[in-house]
Amino acid sequence: MAKFPFLISALAVMFSPLLFIRGVEPTTFTIVNKCDYTVWPGILANAGEPALSTTGFSLQKGESRAISPPSGWGGRFWGRTRCTADSGSGKFSCLTGDCGSNKLECSGGGATPPATLAEFKLDGDGGLDFFDVSLVDGYNLPMLVVPQGGSGANCTSTGCMADLIGTCPSELRVTDAGESAGKGVACQSACGAFQQPQYCCSGAYSSPQTCKPSRYSAAFKSACPDAYSYAYDDGTSTFTCANADYVITFCPAPTKRIRLH
Repeated sequence: MAKFPFLISALAVMFSPLLFIRGVEPTTFTIVNKCDYTVWPGILANAGEPALSTTGFSLQKGESRAISPPSGWGGRFWGRTRCTADSGSGKFSCLTGDCGSNKLECSGGGATPPATLAEFKLDGDGGLDFFDVSLVDGYNLPMLVVPQGGSGANCTSTGCMADLIGTCPSELRVTDAGESAGKGVACQSACGAFQQPQYCCSGAYSSPQTCKPSRYSAAFKSACPDAYSYAYDDGTSTFTCANADYVITFCPAPTKRIRLH
């Protein structure tokens, strides 16, 4: 090795920029609204993770926006619907998915259930990105996550493309109290509706052995087989990719109406 110090140094200089560029190449999230109405995406970083450049914004029908998180970032995305700003106070609020910040940016606030969630942890174990679409906090609109350019045996799209609002059981249904009084706007999870430990996987039911799918979560799973339906639904609901970008689409086509029993 001592015979070629200059050559080794030259090669290091030539190739180190390429390695550097590849090593810091960021993941890109592209958020797309294919709904027939405006959606206000919300974003919440996991505890200890940095906030992204935006934590909430508006997407008109057909619009999209790209966001690049830092390496190793983890957090969640969701869609807020039927949002308005009070003409007097300027207070911003949403009928579903509201984050409680009273403004367009969520600024560290999470989604008020029920809300469909897309959850990510980038550069996790083995350098893989882990992601899922979750109905554990209920459902407010269809969502699809599609990896772009990634690799891995479990690197595939996931989501819930079914329309679960029109067929939501009455005991889980959230309705509009405003101009469209009585119209369904979201579907709660059984945990959100009943606050019972057997549905929330808490207390005596806080392990995979004791917390089993309920008839409500089983109906969610039947409608959206790839989405998380309850807290311990990991086996069929978590996906992994290496070196991928992600497209998160609200109201992907086609949607289908599934009867929830």
